[in-house]
Amino acid sequence: MRILVDADACPVKEIIVRVAKKRNIPVIMLIDTSHQLCDGYSEIITVDKQADSVDFALMGLLAGDDIAVTQDYGLAAMVLGKGARAVNQNGLVYTNENIDKLLVERHIGQKVRRGGGRTKGPAKRTKEDNARFEALFSEMLDFKG
Repeated sequence: MRILVDADACPVKEIIVRVAKKRNIPVIMLIDTSHQLCDGYSEIITVDKQADSVDFALMGLLAGDDIAVTQDYGLAAMVLGKGARAVNQNGLVYTNENIDKLLVERHIGQKVRRGGGRTKGPAKRTKEDNARFEALFSEMLDFKG
């Protein structure tokens, strides 16, 4: 098992590394060329800045027993399709049961924005969000199923 992180805008990178390091689980952080990252533990892979470059690189590395951390529903759907597990930075575990609904909601939001409308952005991140993510993520890593 490895942890692959869509790390460009991921607010929980430090938590991922801390939790993985305790369990000696490898972490691969994927970023594009507009970001820099060095945490002393993870393998850092930098890809070009083209649309979805990080997503394609992550999918190329992903194995069925890996866990991907991403806030991108499209990438999460591909991860699930490859038989791996996926979670977002808020502790939402993507499943075959919830991914279709999430993709439809994303599509509707994109249509509204393209039509000049506005959609609500994410709430400001809290310490409770980080604690919830850490607890769930730790549980995912400890689950051998």
